[in-house]
Amino acid sequence: MASLAGKTALVTGAGRGIGRAVAERLAADGALVAVNYARDEVAAKETVAAITRRGGRAFPVRAELGVPGDVDTLFAGLDHELGADAPVDVLVHNAGISVHAAIEDVSPEIYDRGFAVNTRAAFFVTQRALSRIPDGGRIITITSGVTRIAFPEAIAYAMTKGALDSFTLALAKHLGARGITVNNVAPGIIDTDVNAGWLRGNAEAWKASAARAALGRVGEPSDVADVVAFLASDDARWVTGTTLDATGGSDL
Repeated sequence: MASLAGKTALVTGAGRGIGRAVAERLAADGALVAVNYARDEVAAKETVAAITRRGGRAFPVRAELGVPGDVDTLFAGLDHELGADAPVDVLVHNAGISVHAAIEDVSPEIYDRGFAVNTRAAFFVTQRALSRIPDGGRIITITSGVTRIAFPEAIAYAMTKGALDSFTLALAKHLGARGITVNNVAPGIIDTDVNAGWLRGNAEAWKASAARAALGRVGEPSDVADVVAFLASDDARWVTGTTLDATGGSDL
């Protein structure tokens, strides 16, 4: 796979889980990685430390997404570390929250919060970043397999991710003339802290989750990170406006 040496990547929500795996993989491929986090400074610093121990380069950037002033805070942190208007070659939208509730249990507050973090933030972070992404850059969004597999117990969450599918399709067309590719990666059930409460330590839930995948296991963060790395590389230069399924063949 082509090297990312000399490039800068911004990964939102990179302190733990899929975001951390993505940050570590892009750094291993040579990128300088901005590790965005919302509140867990310890986790973000652990991600940076893990990268530097392997000879990579990274730095933490605190900015809670989905709140007023989030985009300003994020890019002020980038400017502090990189210098004003430094390029962002690879933008990975990973930050998100779970909205695990049936329609009867979704309040307006829960609904609005889900869209603010999962959808609105990605839109306006991209808007701000467009002038800093060079021609030939990459925009990659972590969506979800729930946009094609019915999960009534996560209906509002699926809607937040479905909106990103439309965003990616239109943005890819808009930016195509600049050689910027825009794609999604859709994970299935992944063993992360977000899913720990119902998955880890629950043998029945683990078995049922593994059975959903054609490959017969629960996904790991690295399974998703490796797909992101492909899309970030020059090997994916002819792939844009699409979603790569990283569910292990869930519910085929």
